[in-house]
This record gives sequence, structure tokens and C-alpha cells, in this order.
Amino acid sequence: MLKGISLLAMGLWVAGTTLWQVFVLGVPEAGVMGIVGVLALLANLASVFLLMGYKDGDANVRSVWLCSRNHAIGNVAVVLAAGAVAFFHNGIPDLVVAGVMAALFLTSATQILRQSWAEWRHADEHDHHDHG
Repeated sequence: MLKGISLLAMGLWVAGTTLWQVFVLGVPEAGVMGIVGVLALLANLASVFLLMGYKDGDANVRSVWLCSRNHAIGNVAVVLAAGAVAFFHNGIPDLVVAGVMAALFLTSATQILRQSWAEWRHADEHDHHDHG
């Protein structure tokens, strides 16, 4: 449940900070976006490959895999957005990528919260049957 809530918070944070960056602070630094995106992508791809065999596990293990996968997808999108920001000198590509990433986090959060709630209910029912 905690992991699902943290994914939900991450999705809201990505949306909020990107809106703040583009509309208050101005066009983001494309070079910084690109470098950080590539470094983060390498780290997250390593995690995705290490966790690939666990992607269909219980809610806890599945949430770790989904997080790593989401971050890798987001890293690729950030690198592409950095190129578009540099090319167009505009923050809109960053906004678009942030919207997609926020949606990805929120969708994953919903999946994990539903699965963990179902597992929690099942465990609770199992406990009641054993002690009933």
C-alpha cells in the first residue's frame, strides 16, 4: 500500500514541479535534462533487467519492477524532451513528457493500490477463517 501511495505522490509531484518549472521559472536547461536523463536511464535499465523475473510477483515485488520500468521509460522521454527543448527553445516538450510520466505513475499507483488492497483483504479473510 505504501509503495502505491508513494507512486501516487510521485505522479502528483512530477506534474506539479514541471508546471512550476515551465510557467514560473521558464524554459528548463536542456543540457542538464539530457545528462541527468542518460545517467538515470543507465541505472534504471540495470534495475529493470535485474527485476525482470519478478514482474508478475506479489504487489510489493511487482511495484518495485513497475517503478524501475516507469523510471526507465521516463528517462528516455526526458532525454527526448531535452533535445526538443534545446531545438525549439521552448518548455512545452518538457510539459508533454511530464504529463505522460505523471499519467504513468498514477496508472501504476492505481494498479498497485488495487492489487495490494485485494491481497490485504484476502490475507484478512484467510486469518478470519483460520481463527474463526
